[in-house]
Amino acid sequence: MKIKENYAAIERTVALVKEKFGADSKIAVMFEKCISNTLQTTIKIKENDTVFVITGDIPAMWLRDSACQLRPFLLFAKEEPELVELVCGLIKKQMQCILLDPYANAFNENGDGQCWDHDKTDMKPELWERKYEIDSLCYPVQLSYLLWKNTGCTEQFTGEWLEAAKAVIRVFRTEQDHENASPYTFERENCSFTDTLSRDGKGALVKSNVGLIWSGFRPSDDACVYGYLIPSNMLASVILGNIAEIAREIYHDEKLAEEADAFSKEVRNAIETLAILPAQKTEYYAYEVDGFGQYLVMDDANLPSLLAMPYYGYCDNKNERYQNTRKVILSDQNPYYFSGECAEGIGSPHTYTRFIWPMALAMQGLTSDSMEEKLKMLEMIAACDAGTDLVHESFHVDHPDDFTRPWFSWANSVFCELVLDYCGQKVTL
Repeated sequence: MKIKENYAAIERTVALVKEKFGADSKIAVMFEKCISNTLQTTIKIKENDTVFVITGDIPAMWLRDSACQLRPFLLFAKEEPELVELVCGLIKKQMQCILLDPYANAFNENGDGQCWDHDKTDMKPELWERKYEIDSLCYPVQLSYLLWKNTGCTEQFTGEWLEAAKAVIRVFRTEQDHENASPYTFERENCSFTDTLSRDGKGALVKSNVGLIWSGFRPSDDACVYGYLIPSNMLASVILGNIAEIAREIYHDEKLAEEADAFSKEVRNAIETLAILPAQKTEYYAYEVDGFGQYLVMDDANLPSLLAMPYYGYCDNKNERYQNTRKVILSDQNPYYFSGECAEGIGSPHTYTRFIWPMALAMQGLTSDSMEEKLKMLEMIAACDAGTDLVHESFHVDHPDDFTRPWFSWANSVFCELVLDYCGQKVTL
């Protein structure tokens, strides 16, 4: 296995993008650089045909980020067997990581003990960080499913994959009763309160056995305020359905299929019961709840988000509750929605006040039916790249030259997805 310098399917698409936007247009220039940057700078071929994908300027692999980084390449993989091989290699590595520790979010390239910090949790030398985030277990499953649906490939579905999927279900079941059943704790010393869990690493109290799955941290790697993170539970419901279909169609395991399908419906029912908030005569989704009646109204740029519900398949973008939620989070009712001289969009408590994330702008475009809105988001991202031709983590809405993370591959890939979407190429869910 090796990474080629050129792939015919990608080159044809680059030509299509140049034809659509103009060969010298900022959007076309950024697309060509971003799609190449992910492929040529973040992927490392390892032993036993596994693939390790670094996040960019941090030399570690996040399960979530790595899946999202390669997602746009599913659109080229049907014509490029080498890209199928790369995605399969990543999935193989991700499943090994899940089996090593399903509570970890980020892993080292080598088991040499490198880590973000020396945290009080059950660390291993292979772990970069051990923040338990529901979505870390979801994204590798969804990438496996999407590879199958978009290319027909089933090589990823090995015995090891099946064991990892069962481990995901076990952890999710355990974390429905986090207070009494979970072995997981996490504490970090001398840090922001968003980087550690309260109550001796247990996290804020939630009501057990209400159907939702507890998460210690958000996809931003910030601690949850209330432990039932709704976008991540939505994604969990989706991928449990994916596991059910894979178990039935690929592994011919009807018992597992029925278990996963029932679990998916249980989580969805809990979301629709416990996470719905009234807004005058309409209803919308909370970002987090605790099961006791407390809730958080907001959205975060990181994925999964409430904005991204149609993107990961929880509902379509015409769903009434989704549209109501969209109106709330794309307004000043969301404390992390910022508007300035150069841009407006969703930011995150993970970054500074009045900094918004291009990832959220791209997601606003990807979840819209309006070609005008899609183009507006593309133009806004392109105008706020600080002259780098790459997409950053976040930037100031008044001063885009003030940005965070110059090399953030996940953001590059989501931007590329929006460009492809605008050109009529979409990943099949």
